[in-house]
Amino acid sequence: MTTSAGPHVGILVFDGAEELDVVGPFGVLSTWRARSSLQPTVTTFSRDGAGVRLAHGLRVVPAAAADDVGPLHLLLHPGGDATSTLLADPGHLEWLRSVRATTPLVAGVCTGALVLAAAGLLAGRPATTHHDYYDELVTIDPSVIVDTEAGYVDDGDVVTSAGVTAGIDMALHLVARLESLAVARAVRHALQHESTAGLEHGLWT
Repeated sequence: MTTSAGPHVGILVFDGAEELDVVGPFGVLSTWRARSSLQPTVTTFSRDGAGVRLAHGLRVVPAAAADDVGPLHLLLHPGGDATSTLLADPGHLEWLRSVRATTPLVAGVCTGALVLAAAGLLAGRPATTHHDYYDELVTIDPSVIVDTEAGYVDDGDVVTSAGVTAGIDMALHLVARLESLAVARAVRHALQHESTAGLEHGLWT
């Protein structure tokens, strides 16, 4: 797959993924793409390249299959009810570990963090997830240090967000990391996103 020379962001989509976990960050990152001097590429992809049906019925035709998406700078893994299936899928977890080995930055939205934990990517790290799943996250990997207060947790090469709409704030934070705070603020302004979650990280002050 052909991309620009800038950062390549891949957003995984799968049957049963939560709509806002996908389209919230996609909206932020696509808005960034239109305003960035870095010329980033934002690609949706499914494991086999086929279309998927998200949790509430929205159908998505991804741009690529996992084998064709190419090297990524950032992999974004959404959550949703179907994460329970992915947790029990050794093939998916092994794929995730292999992608992680060559991808500098991995982000989990909402219960996507559970899948990262099941793949061993959150061992000994601070992380967060949807507030209804804190206990499950600890059950999957007791070494995870669960932050029950933050909207998102940045632990360097792995970033996780709290539930659903927190993925938007996390995506804005990622724009600030990958380019600049000024560009992230411009994206936030363009989207008229009024959440104050970024205040905890000093993004909007």
